[in-house]
Amino acid sequence: MATIAFFSDIHGNLPALEAVLEDMDQRTPDMRFCLGDLVGYAPWPNEVATLIRKRGIPTLAGNYDEGVGLNSDDCGCAYKTKEDEARGAQSIAFTNEVVTDETRAYLRSLARHLRLVHEAPRTPGAVPLEVLMVHGSPRKVNQYLFEDFPERSMLRMMDEARADVMLFGHTHKPYHKVMAYAVDGETRHRHAINIGSVGKPKDGDPRACYALLHLANGASVTDADSVHVDFIRVAYDVEKAAQAVEASPLPDAFADMLRNAY
Repeated sequence: MATIAFFSDIHGNLPALEAVLEDMDQRTPDMRFCLGDLVGYAPWPNEVATLIRKRGIPTLAGNYDEGVGLNSDDCGCAYKTKEDEARGAQSIAFTNEVVTDETRAYLRSLARHLRLVHEAPRTPGAVPLEVLMVHGSPRKVNQYLFEDFPERSMLRMMDEARADVMLFGHTHKPYHKVMAYAVDGETRHRHAINIGSVGKPKDGDPRACYALLHLANGASVTDADSVHVDFIRVAYDVEKAAQAVEASPLPDAFADMLRNAY
């Protein structure tokens, strides 16, 4: 069995990232991938980028990474209220001010998509699994794929992207959706997996979240159970991160969001 770790949406929260990497070290997955949004909302953007680079972890660009990489005042975020929008403007202005040239160049260099092909044993009719990694969706880096996203639309999107297993972040709310479809009378399955957020969960659980994808030997599109996901919640010093936000020029509301995970 192959076990692959995926994490995303650190958003400048160094204590959360350190705790997650320590947990991964103990679980020893075969591979690790980061699906983006290293920066924004917390005061350690350079330290987060440096740690991920030091670990040599393949990483995608999130919408926030793209904005800061281009020194833009637009993070590609969707804010519900004018107050949220004003806080968001403070966040990206602060992040653009404190990131080093080295961090900005690194963010600008990150890829949009990563793909793995999980080759099944050479048995008659075996179909390799195409595993696609994106930040928001295959179509837009900042598209929100919430759990209630229509299944028919998700299947069509994954078909266009040639993805049997698709992993993404951006919403900060983890879920695993298994969807059946037919090809020449044969039932196959696609897996849509939101891996949650390391540094800014929004599901009411302030612990950091990442995902472990388990692919059985001979994993196949015809066997839904050959693909399994564990969502790992990792406790970290939330109060340390919240107090660091409050001691910075960032809005104090971001500290409350860390404490209460919304």
